[in-house]
Amino acid sequence: MREDPRRAIVQVIARLGRETQLHLDERYRHFRITDAIIIVTSVLLVILAVFNVYYVRVLYEDLNGIVANMDDMHDHLRTVDEDMGAITERMHAFDEHIGHMEPIHANMAALTKVMPRIRTNMDSVTRDMAGIEQSMGLIGEGVGIIDQRVYLMTGGVATMRQNVRQIAHPFGRMGSFLP
Repeated sequence: MREDPRRAIVQVIARLGRETQLHLDERYRHFRITDAIIIVTSVLLVILAVFNVYYVRVLYEDLNGIVANMDDMHDHLRTVDEDMGAITERMHAFDEHIGHMEPIHANMAALTKVMPRIRTNMDSVTRDMAGIEQSMGLIGEGVGIIDQRVYLMTGGVATMRQNVRQIAHPFGRMGSFLP
């Protein structure tokens, strides 16, 4: 018996049909897996975006707080600078008053001829006054140096405040569309 040639063609076509269906089923399964991965990735990206927006908002608020603190610090340093200027002026006036001690010493020398005991005490007072005058001069110079440094610190804080404002400015623009 002879085999029908059409049968071989039908078997080949049937086999191709089964293989094609297996391939389509496998492809469909891969598409479902890919769709699931895309959905999970999208959800994760949305969650990350929400957290990023939240953190940008928090950073914006924190930078605004820093700028406000720097403004307060700048105002306080300006007050300190003014107070240091007043202290420097008073120290200068006190130093001038100490300069009047020399005429008093001259008058005391005349009295010492009459009262030798007072002379010994007055010489001691004069030495102490000279030490005080020297110390007051040093204090006056020190206060002047402190005054200069506070002035320089005020300028530095003003520069820092401006730099933080420049950093916070882009976040301020983002704040207009943040929740």
